Amino acid sequence: MKTHHYSTQLRWTGNKGLGTKSYTSYTRDYAIQTKGKPVISGSSDPAFRGDRSRYNPEEMLLASLSSCHMLWYLHLCSEAGVIVTDYYDTASGEMEEAPNGSGRFTKVILSPVVTVQEASMLDKANELHQKANEMCFIANSCNFSVLHEPESRV
Repeated sequence: MKTHHYSTQLRWTGNKGLGTKSYTSYTRDYAIQTKGKPVISGSSDPAFRGDRSRYNPEEMLLASLSSCHMLWYLHLCSEAGVIVTDYYDTASGEMEEAPNGSGRFTKVILSPVVTVQEASMLDKANELHQKANEMCFIANSCNFSVLHEPESRV
């Protein structure tokens, strides 16, 4: 079995001069970097005192699931002779918060809209979403359901 290694760097950028002296004395802002790539500005969800103009971890989880599914799906389509000419996904997730403030995702729904070259490819195009879900590294790492509501068109 092959093993792959990944690394990122995260730096908290929310010290307003007092550090974490109190719950309101700092921002939840941070920067994510990987060598040779643009910085991603993050924060917590606004419900948790975050900056709504920055990506939050929950949105990045949805984006990871959506993009991993898409990449596997396109790969499988290319192998199966299904010619995809456009792909767009709207991912949504449901997270429940526990009384102690912790929480967890209970499900994510991916809603890809796929355009294929010919009508004869529609059935296979729809079918390959299941296989892409089985292959997705990120979905395989989750302890909640990753559901799919695909739409295919010519």
